[in-house]
Amino acid sequence: MSNVLVIGGGGREHTIAWKLAQSEKVKHVFVAPGNGGTACLAKCSNVAISEKEHEKIVSFCKDNEISLVAVGPEIPLVDGLGDKLEAAGIHCFGPCAKAAMIEGSKQFAKDIMKKYGILTAEYECFTDYEKALAYVKSVDHPVVIKASGLAAGKGVLLPERGEEEAALKEIMLDSAFGSAGDVVVIEERLEGEEVSLLCFTDGESVVAMPPSQDHKRVGDNDMGPNTGGMGAYAPAPCLPPVLRREAVENVVKKCIAGLKAEGIVYRGVLYAGLMLTAKGIEVLEFNCRFGDPETEVVLPLLDSDLYEIMLACCTGTLGEMAIQWKDASAVTVVGASQGYPGSYKKGFAITGVEEAEKNEGVTVFHAGTKQSGEQLVTSGGRVLTVTCVAATFRSALQGAYHALEQIHFEGMQFRHDIGQRAVRAGVRVAVLGSTRGTDMAAILEAIEAGKLNAQIVCVVSNIKTAGILEKARAAHIPAFHITGKDVSREEQEAKICEVLEDYAADLVLLIGYMRILSPFFFERCKKTVLNVHPSLLPEFAGGMNNNVHEAVLAAKRLETGCTVHVVTPEVDCGPIVNQQHVPVYSFDTVETLKARVQAAEGVALIQCIEKFGQGELTEMKPATESVSYADAGVDISEGDQLVENIKPFCKGTNRPGCNVDLGGFGGLFDLHGAGYGDPDTLLVACDDGVGTKVKLAFATGIHDTVGIDLVAMSVNDLIVQGAEPLFFLDYYATGHLDNKIATRVVKGICDGCKLARCALIGGETAEMPSLYAEGEYDLAGFAVGAVKRQDVLPKPTVPEMVVLGLPSSGCHSNGYSLVRKLVDLSGLQYSDPCPFQPEKTMGEVLITPTRIYVRSVLAACKTKKVAGFAHITGGGLIENIPRVLAPNTSCEIDAGSWPVLDVFRWLKATGKCSEHEMLRTFNCGIGMVVIAEKDGVEEVKAALEAEGETVYEIGRIVSTPGKNEVIMNGRVFCSVCLICERGERVWVSWTIPGR
Repeated sequence: MSNVLVIGGGGREHTIAWKLAQSEKVKHVFVAPGNGGTACLAKCSNVAISEKEHEKIVSFCKDNEISLVAVGPEIPLVDGLGDKLEAAGIHCFGPCAKAAMIEGSKQFAKDIMKKYGILTAEYECFTDYEKALAYVKSVDHPVVIKASGLAAGKGVLLPERGEEEAALKEIMLDSAFGSAGDVVVIEERLEGEEVSLLCFTDGESVVAMPPSQDHKRVGDNDMGPNTGGMGAYAPAPCLPPVLRREAVENVVKKCIAGLKAEGIVYRGVLYAGLMLTAKGIEVLEFNCRFGDPETEVVLPLLDSDLYEIMLACCTGTLGEMAIQWKDASAVTVVGASQGYPGSYKKGFAITGVEEAEKNEGVTVFHAGTKQSGEQLVTSGGRVLTVTCVAATFRSALQGAYHALEQIHFEGMQFRHDIGQRAVRAGVRVAVLGSTRGTDMAAILEAIEAGKLNAQIVCVVSNIKTAGILEKARAAHIPAFHITGKDVSREEQEAKICEVLEDYAADLVLLIGYMRILSPFFFERCKKTVLNVHPSLLPEFAGGMNNNVHEAVLAAKRLETGCTVHVVTPEVDCGPIVNQQHVPVYSFDTVETLKARVQAAEGVALIQCIEKFGQGELTEMKPATESVSYADAGVDISEGDQLVENIKPFCKGTNRPGCNVDLGGFGGLFDLHGAGYGDPDTLLVACDDGVGTKVKLAFATGIHDTVGIDLVAMSVNDLIVQGAEPLFFLDYYATGHLDNKIATRVVKGICDGCKLARCALIGGETAEMPSLYAEGEYDLAGFAVGAVKRQDVLPKPTVPEMVVLGLPSSGCHSNGYSLVRKLVDLSGLQYSDPCPFQPEKTMGEVLITPTRIYVRSVLAACKTKKVAGFAHITGGGLIENIPRVLAPNTSCEIDAGSWPVLDVFRWLKATGKCSEHEMLRTFNCGIGMVVIAEKDGVEEVKAALEAEGETVYEIGRIVSTPGKNEVIMNGRVFCSVCLICERGERVWVSWTIPGR
């Protein structure tokens, strides 16, 4: 067994180390310098050597019997690390310094392409600013301006017309990229689909990896500055195997042969950045190493031993290997520090990584992480990347994002649209047909009209003169005649399967295909195959074309139609996925009936392609079968699974008097066990909901905290009566039960119960199809508490009592209909940075959960110096405080005695709301009011502060004969103006980032 050294410390190097450690031939993997992920990887350890310290690396290799060094970044290769290692007799997976200039010098790379006939954009190289400026003014096409040397991926500028001079000045005169800009390459800007193709090579043989596409811009929709990469996916459907082979032959092999002709042997990974243009496959750039984050999706798809491959590249034996890849898709999404790619803070705790990796197919690769004691913390811009491998692209995409949602660190940012280019490209459809292709014409019309997100990638017929082939060629679709004459059925079907694989078809349609597919085909072709039959199966099964229509007319049927079904070896017996009904008229002939059925066939196939693209192609239930509760939209098994999912969370809320055991008809609570067995015990009950705050959960996808709101709204009402919360029950109603979302909501309820020190002893999950919109739900909660009769609050208020305020966390759970309207008026999206808290999104700020005041309020109750509490909910300060006042007393509030949260200032400014409207709608920064006896106020304050509360003295009780009201002294909000006498922050206008 061998020891291996990986050079680098990013996500790419973690992935390489992870894959090498899986080899049975590798004893140990060292990573220099490594990161927090490689430090915890089995068979791996970090080495405190920088990638720049070449001599130390060579010495370490000798001292530790390293048989192979895999170099991740490009700079050590360009600086000659590979040469030093090879000179010391140590295999280096990575090119020598001369070969690495394919990335180290863009001028060198472009000259190689030009000399050896590799298709690339027209270009010129310059060292003189004036000559470069004259050139860009002379050309009539948009240009790309590149610093020729290494510039950490930032030396490529894409100026708009008229901005070229500024771009040249930035590189050549201002030296923005240092010596990397001593030579500038100016080339024609290409238009097309960009894709990356990484290849293993030993200098002779070439093995292509699955093509990938990455996302360079930091923001969604490719907005914002360039980064090292915010996510990637593979295989990229835009480069199917047929184009992949073309790229290998006309790009990669030509480059390697050209370097060899220059006396340079290239070994390692050659990364070709390609653009698919109208001219063909053109080269944007070459890199001399694995890409990042492309590596994080490509290597997880490798089904062979990476160590053996790397060694073969070093020893010139790659041609002897048969490298295997998984028949799957991979997606990775980068979680980055707030501020990246600009300046950012480090050292924030990272949680949830272990939970994320429990998801099927998910691996978390670390980049900017390190261990600080027992805690994993952030240490870079790109912190980590979450990769999911799954059977389908859609499943991999959903899996990566679901896992990423479980990881948290302060200020984490990520793109929400990784993989959307593949989604927009639509379903790749292959067609097998023997007739005119009328149904295919209907599909093409829908695609061209923008009504169907799909593309027909190839058409195959067993008849040379079939009209469907002519239609394909007219639409510039690759068309193939594969005959069954003079060859066996298996030989013919093997050739068909090769075409389907070459063009990376997702879905195969049989449209008038006059051949029955054999079991061999289904064994070889792992794709979904659909056939359209011109009747309502199972009636008239086995018939073909006009024979079916004749049989329908002969049987005097009043109705016929068409059926799309999954093709199986048994003819016309596969699962039915779509049926369209067509009436039969007394005057119908075979031809008139056929015309109407064919129109329905086009509709049926289009619907099936849409459903397939959405991952929703499901078997229809024949009308003769019995109907189940699930058919009506209620899945009992989903409900059962939810109960199993939430049991551990609910058990975590156990308290004296209760042992949570879900699944019974009711929850039991022992008052004696809770210390309330005396006759003078009173039970107090409250119920409440979350209101339209749940709409924010739907909009943001943040379902983890509305459960806390639900508990807070009820238990905060209990405690103002002096009661200790004992147990809680919830009601979750939805149109369609989504287990993942429901589990997150209930976990939030359990989190709230823990904060309130009460038990979640049961609940109801109601699935009611058609009553709620898809993806929506509603919540209600019920809390029961206990209090001794003599301790019931409120007690009568008298003048000179002191009014204290406890801060809120935000809007809590009130006023969200107004909040949502104001967000709409502002033009902001919930995913936009929050203007007054830009490190978070608007949605994250507004969905902040309601504070639960149980611990602090009950501590204050024990002083016996409290006359009452007011939970500030709907109605705000001016309507909630009077509920606890004795007759003839009022509460006088000193405006300005507590800090008003920025969210309320923003809401007021955005909606131009009156002060009165704000005070009767929102809590305005005070979530709980405490009325303390004058001689006990310090004792009450001390009790509250001991529980971690910040306490504000905000007013007093005064005598007001015949009245109970809140009297405001002064204004809570400053006027929205440019100059504020009180020196508080105000907003006159709002800038919406990215808009």
